[in-house]
Amino acid sequence: MAWVDGCARAVYDGRCFFRGRIRKKLREREWMAIEAAVIEALRGVIDPELHKDIITLGMAKNIQVRDGEVSLLVTLTTPACPLRETIEKDVRAAVGKVPGVTSVDVKFDAQVPEAKRMQDKAPIPGVKNLVAVASGKGGVGKTTVAVNLAIALKNLGAAVGLMDADVYGPNVPVMLGTTEQPKALDQHTIIPVQAYGLKTISMGLLNPGDKPLIWRGPMLHSVMQQFLRNVRWGQLDYLIVDLPPGTGDVQLSLIQTVAVSGAVIVTTPSIVALADVRKAVEMFRQVNVEILGVVENMSYFVCPHCAGRIDVFGHGEGARMAQTFGVPFLGEIEIDPQIRIGGDTGKPVASFGEEAPGAKSNYAMARNVAARLSVVNLSAVAPVVQIL
Repeated sequence: MAWVDGCARAVYDGRCFFRGRIRKKLREREWMAIEAAVIEALRGVIDPELHKDIITLGMAKNIQVRDGEVSLLVTLTTPACPLRETIEKDVRAAVGKVPGVTSVDVKFDAQVPEAKRMQDKAPIPGVKNLVAVASGKGGVGKTTVAVNLAIALKNLGAAVGLMDADVYGPNVPVMLGTTEQPKALDQHTIIPVQAYGLKTISMGLLNPGDKPLIWRGPMLHSVMQQFLRNVRWGQLDYLIVDLPPGTGDVQLSLIQTVAVSGAVIVTTPSIVALADVRKAVEMFRQVNVEILGVVENMSYFVCPHCAGRIDVFGHGEGARMAQTFGVPFLGEIEIDPQIRIGGDTGKPVASFGEEAPGAKSNYAMARNVAARLSVVNLSAVAPVVQIL
């Protein structure tokens, strides 16, 4: 009898084993069917700026399904993406409608696309994008915008460098609160200074004090070459270049030396400032550098007593100019004493975080710059530069 019972138990266990395997196979097939349906649902999630679905763009990765629980990774084109919440909401809505799905776990990372390479321009090793911050006129707060743009991008998760190309008026060291001199490893290698997580270089760090530089065009070109080629920038998502005002030798040297991913044009609402800014826009267009957009700095002032808005220099001209030239308007930055104090004391407002007084508009501008650059990189063909 014991022998018979043992055989019966073995048969029973065998049946259970095979039934378990069959159930597991069925579950796996069910999960595969749900995964296919999830992928199809994600084809309906459109990136609002690139105007393609996130499957075609390769943004949806590591899609996993288990017992109705779906997890996936969405790779954004910039850590400063202004539309992350919109994309997450659309992903959850689309996947949540798939039959059999009980929960959706969405994680994010970012991979900044590299700018299109130009055949006649050697890239800067490790630098994905070079962004020029320019104005046609001095006194519009261009360097303040460049410094806060760089810090905001860094705080949003990007690797960022800041190059002060304003050789005659290098104010970046003051605004970053540093007097440290760059170190030279040899005749051809310069280690940039670190400040607020940025790698930075400036003539103000190499020629401190009040001694003026009286240089002609060839010497300026040599400095630009050294800043761009000899500085060990390392791996950067963005190298922000603060250009001097106008359309002179430094601008042309930069454009002739490296591929510029795009230019941010800074202006105030003043009609006088706009007249010169138009020249800067036309210069970049003549040499086929993409205009990422226009920033209206010192756009308005909010009275601390009555909270009334005062348009000190007028208002809206930056947006109107952007519309006239057919380029994006990247945002307004207000007149705020904290922005001025931050620049004067070496403590930029962006370094205190997005919720700090005067910082929110700078972070919004930074997100718009990063998003615009992603669109340009993923849709553009490398331009041919002609210096006329």
